[in-house]
Amino acid sequence: MSKMGRIIFYEDKNFQGRRYECDSDCTDFHTYLSRCNSIRIESGVWVVYEHPNYMGYQYVLTRGEYPEYLRWMGFNDRLSSCKMIHTATGTQYRIQLYEKADFAGHVFESMEDCPSLQERFRIREFQSCKVLEGVWVFYEHPNYRGRQFLLEKGQYRKSLDWGAACPTVQSFRRLKE
Repeated sequence: MSKMGRIIFYEDKNFQGRRYECDSDCTDFHTYLSRCNSIRIESGVWVVYEHPNYMGYQYVLTRGEYPEYLRWMGFNDRLSSCKMIHTATGTQYRIQLYEKADFAGHVFESMEDCPSLQERFRIREFQSCKVLEGVWVFYEHPNYRGRQFLLEKGQYRKSLDWGAACPTVQSFRRLKE
């Protein structure tokens, strides 16, 4: 299991200006930086959040450089908290998607990424799910675009349980380092 990670936030684009470095979860770093326009991830998989205490829009980022907030699909230059996600090498992935809330209706199972819910399962939405193995990222639009929602192993009886006000997931993928 991956245990070490390092992420560096910069106030300005292209890794300029003041910076803030993290190697573990941080509930509120906005007092150190007034804005965040670029990020460098040296190791680990991270979820960064718009507001303190892991609230607001979330962005799942893997190792690499993000020279401006549009590169991580950011809606603005505001970030305030971050969490490192622990993924295990050789992890199995399995998820069950339910047509209705509380695990009712038709069930669809997947062990692979899905760029389009409509094309793969012929459904427009699902309202509950069970993450049986692995860590997954849901996306608001097809082809892994739009708002992101991180789902770790567990049961999600309704879309609010994974952070969405309504069932807006149109694509999903496995989170790998």
